[in-house]
Amino acid sequence: MASIFQSFPQLRTAAPRLARRLFVPPPCLNAPISSSARAAPAPRHARPKPSVLHAVRYKSTQPLKSSAATAPSSAGDHATRPETTVNTDGSSGSPKTSSKSVAYWLLGSAASVFGIVVFGGLTRLTESGLSITEWRPVTGSLPPLSAADWEREFAKYRSSPEFARLNANMTLPEFQQIYWMEWTHRLWGRLIGVTFLVPTVYFIARRRVPASMAAKLVGICAMIGFQGVIGWWMVKSGLKDDLFAPGSHPRVSQYRLATHLGAAFVVYCSMLYTGLSILKEHRMLADPAAALAKLATLNHPALRLFRGSVVALSLLVFTTAMSGALVAGLDAGLIYNEFPYMGLGLTPPRKELFDPFYSHVPDHSDLWWRNMLENPSLVQLDHRLLATTTFTAVMALFAYTRFSRGVRAQLPPDARKGLLGMVHLVWMQAALGISTLVYMVPTWLAAAHQAGALALLTGAVVLYSRISMPRRSFVNQVTAMRQLLPRHLSPVSRSRLGAAKGSPAKKSPAKA
Repeated sequence: MASIFQSFPQLRTAAPRLARRLFVPPPCLNAPISSSARAAPAPRHARPKPSVLHAVRYKSTQPLKSSAATAPSSAGDHATRPETTVNTDGSSGSPKTSSKSVAYWLLGSAASVFGIVVFGGLTRLTESGLSITEWRPVTGSLPPLSAADWEREFAKYRSSPEFARLNANMTLPEFQQIYWMEWTHRLWGRLIGVTFLVPTVYFIARRRVPASMAAKLVGICAMIGFQGVIGWWMVKSGLKDDLFAPGSHPRVSQYRLATHLGAAFVVYCSMLYTGLSILKEHRMLADPAAALAKLATLNHPALRLFRGSVVALSLLVFTTAMSGALVAGLDAGLIYNEFPYMGLGLTPPRKELFDPFYSHVPDHSDLWWRNMLENPSLVQLDHRLLATTTFTAVMALFAYTRFSRGVRAQLPPDARKGLLGMVHLVWMQAALGISTLVYMVPTWLAAAHQAGALALLTGAVVLYSRISMPRRSFVNQVTAMRQLLPRHLSPVSRSRLGAAKGSPAKKSPAKA
């Protein structure tokens, strides 16, 4: 025993205290307190220091704390765990970034809209759009189930101008073919509405999206519902023979057709861009250092002009597609089936382009714009000019990225690939357009040409999503990580990033 005390001299002083604390019973809590016990406590310097065993026994009686609550987060945790920014700050808060599942659902919905646009073109080309003469949003989901139901639907179609002028000899089996095309098109539209509305309610109720994203999703839902109204408004115009003169060729209004197609394009682009934006934010959160460098690059002055050019190019592609809808509504592709000439020259005669027949007022004050929107010859010429301008603009933008030193040095690799994809798409679309014209609008070529227009617009949206600045709140969220990662950016990059954020540090002296 003596050898133990000699080896560990601390035990010689700690042994009496250990014996008292281990073997002396504590005082009873219910015992009466004496006057001496009520005396003032001893000063701190006079109190005996707690022993090691007392400290161990005290800690063993404390409740265990969660390691997630006590472990400090480091810069590496923020860089490798992007889900920390997706979870809510509290039980009733909203996330800072939408879930990835929202992005995948938006892209899947966009693919469905792409498909219905192509199928809608087939419905128009096969002249099936006017086979259903009523709009029943709920009960119309069920097709005719008996022979009597088919006879009733066929009787309604026989009272339409299209049957009287074009299909007077149509039989019931032939009517069933075009009916199934239009019924499938309408049912597809209803499914898109349901499969978008229900997940939107779910994501908002479960707080999987921030408030700004919730507003966007509600807006897309409203556009989908409005698209159904526009579709019936378009079909209704073809049930009355009043476009130009009584007895003329029955067809839907080219204005309403272009509105219906344009609304579908807007819904598609909204879904596509929103889904790509969410995935882009998650990629940035996965690597904050690379995200800060990319934000600084995107804010470079050379890319600001390029970004504006991409926006203008997207609007040009959209306008060209809408002019194609006017061509389709007027069947203008069935005249002047050669390229680049239109008859004896590059343009038809001036008298044919601005025909007083299309004017609706005695003084012919509407001669120009009426011919541009209702004269098949001028409508086709307008579409040719817009298509040629779009082709030239894409190639010019591609050349600009190659010969401009600043853009070539700052353009991200994914944006360079996106622009190259647009070059391929515009060449394909030009070939499809010329082939559709030369072969007098065959169904499969015309449908492919319409799909190519939406594919080219898709390329423009994808390109813009790769060079656009994220939303301001997300930029603030990423730039807040600069304090955790101060060595990853140069002073020039940090100054550019401050400009992208809005330079709040420069505004504070003015407020002071």
